[in-house]
Amino acid sequence: MQDKTLAQVWAMALGGVLVLVGLVGFLVEPSFAVGDDAQRGTLILFDINGWHNVVHLLSGVVGLAMAGTAANARLFSIGYGAVYVLVTILGFAVGDGGLLLSLIPINTADNLLHLAIAVAGIAIGLASPAAAAGRRPATA
Repeated sequence: MQDKTLAQVWAMALGGVLVLVGLVGFLVEPSFAVGDDAQRGTLILFDINGWHNVVHLLSGVVGLAMAGTAANARLFSIGYGAVYVLVTILGFAVGDGGLLLSLIPINTADNLLHLAIAVAGIAIGLASPAAAAGRRPATA
């Protein structure tokens, strides 16, 4: 791990946690109902359903896949952070107990976590070099 950038560690850690949360989430609430029929379960403090679990799984897999290189991990950290800024804004707009895109249940705890992930991801990505220590990025 000593030759990994902070962004690579972040992408691996966040990716692993998201995959785990996605899998455990299916044990709590596997429903894929939408709109007015959407069901929600609670995992710790956070609202989830089948769609939310899929988002966690896919996001986690992307994080794990991009953790392999410093440049990709930096891109993941900043990009994922930027997406989560938007998700946070949308989450606060729909309000506590609302549905994002009529699919994904969200509550205030989700919104605060998404905000923390957004800020941390962007900060970590900006603080991390595009190449690991001792390596130079490839030139064209």
